[in-house]
Amino acid sequence: MSKRLTASKLMIAALVALPATAIAQEWVPGSEIVGQSVVVETNGVANTVYFDAGGTARIVSPQGRVVNASWTAANNNICLNSGAASECWPYSQAFQAGQRVTLTSNCQAVSNWMPNNTNAPPVKEVMQERG
Repeated sequence: MSKRLTASKLMIAALVALPATAIAQEWVPGSEIVGQSVVVETNGVANTVYFDAGGTARIVSPQGRVVNASWTAANNNICLNSGAASECWPYSQAFQAGQRVTLTSNCQAVSNWMPNNTNAPPVKEVMQERG
């Protein structure tokens, strides 16, 4: 009986000492809108911005005019650059589908951002110590 008790204690100690793998969701800025569209309303004009993969974007006016652009999400900002103009807005958390967010750009323009849809956050395995 003492051998079985000692073996059980060793097994428990080994399980507690070993790191465990846990699933965590870590937000990657921009990941929720890649391949999605966001309606951005500024001064009463609602443009639809398509955030394509690879940092390319398309800005579509209410009349259907398309402006090709690029986008980045870094340093707590989301930026659009059309070549003729560049503008950045504060961006410190993931957009949620159907939830309006009011942001003021570095040009002092107030815009309402409404994502039509968003991607699920990526799942990343993280090693955590137990004990």
